[in-house]
Amino acid sequence: MGLFYIFSLLITFSALFGYLNHKFIKLPGSIGLMLISLIMSVGISIAGSFIPSVEKFFLEILHEFDFSTILLDFMLSFMLFAGAFHIKYSDLNESKVPVIAFSTLSVIISTVIIGYTMYYLLNVFGIEMKLIYCFLFGSLISPTDPIAVISILKRAGIPKDLETKIAGESLFNDGVAVVVFLVLFKLAGSGEDINVSDALSLFAQEAGGGLILGLIIGYLGYKLIKSIDHYQTEVLVTLAVVMGGYTVAHLTHVSGPLAMVIAGLILGNPGKEKGMSVITADYVDKFWELIDEIMNGILFVFIGLQFIAVSYTPRIEIIAAIAILLNLLARFVSLWIPAQIIRWKQKITFNTITVLTWGGLRGGISIALALSLKPEFGKDIWLSITYVIACFSIFVQGLTVGKMKYK
Repeated sequence: MGLFYIFSLLITFSALFGYLNHKFIKLPGSIGLMLISLIMSVGISIAGSFIPSVEKFFLEILHEFDFSTILLDFMLSFMLFAGAFHIKYSDLNESKVPVIAFSTLSVIISTVIIGYTMYYLLNVFGIEMKLIYCFLFGSLISPTDPIAVISILKRAGIPKDLETKIAGESLFNDGVAVVVFLVLFKLAGSGEDINVSDALSLFAQEAGGGLILGLIIGYLGYKLIKSIDHYQTEVLVTLAVVMGGYTVAHLTHVSGPLAMVIAGLILGNPGKEKGMSVITADYVDKFWELIDEIMNGILFVFIGLQFIAVSYTPRIEIIAAIAILLNLLARFVSLWIPAQIIRWKQKITFNTITVLTWGGLRGGISIALALSLKPEFGKDIWLSITYVIACFSIFVQGLTVGKMKYK
């Protein structure tokens, strides 16, 4: 089955499941899509016990559709650009200190805490795993994915500054976490011990290069858009910034995700305010909103279907359950420490840290990174644990965070 047919099938599932959710279940869009997809996966697994060809058909789809590559090299660029495009710079500027701290220091702290705790946890259960592989897991499970819960938070009357912190942190920590993962992945593949100077050098190249590239392509896109008034062409310019920019990032070995966030902020703020007419801004807004919805629909349907390909043993299930608690603890500590450091600039209350902890969902990026691991890195173990954490965060945290009290 070709890639086009698999993609068509996923789009069809997304539309069908979206209809069923909107008509009958009425859960937040992404959560509803994933729930129906997960129920379908359980049904396929049960049917596979009686009719093996049914389960085999869907397993072939999952294997042929290289989810990790397609998400990280294609879908992620659209999703991050769209997310950044709809954030007002004035709102982000007011929360820039905590957003920067939480998307950098928090990711690194979380990676270290989870890496060490999982190393000792696996040893307790008799599973030998190199520390560098545990750090890899820490980096892939650290990025948050609050897309599924933003609408819930808005309906719950969340303060604007807290909403900005969650959205802003998500956009930037996705990019930073992917950079940290790539650095650790290269070090793990080299077979050498962790060298701090090499790690910092790789990080600077990926992150610094990504930020610079984002500024360049964002500015070029802004200048092109400002020089004309033709909404069809201006939509194409934004599309070219994303696809062309991500290609350049790949060729120059810099962070594409960070480049997309910066470019999205530029085109979504000065680009929209000074470079676009009211009509053009409306068309571009709706275009990227639709792109975001389509990408998220495919993403969460695929996450649900991934259940078929994930295998478990009683020992792994226990480890995964403990890992959920460790993940939440690491998330809280990784937010609390930077909050104490930046208290001189902006006060972060205990309630804010609690909401950010519970609202920091794990999703498609974590699963995609886990799928990209090499078998010798403990891929099967990490994928199983990642899937459990992602399901817990999306269903349990995602459906309850809106009920939390905000001060």
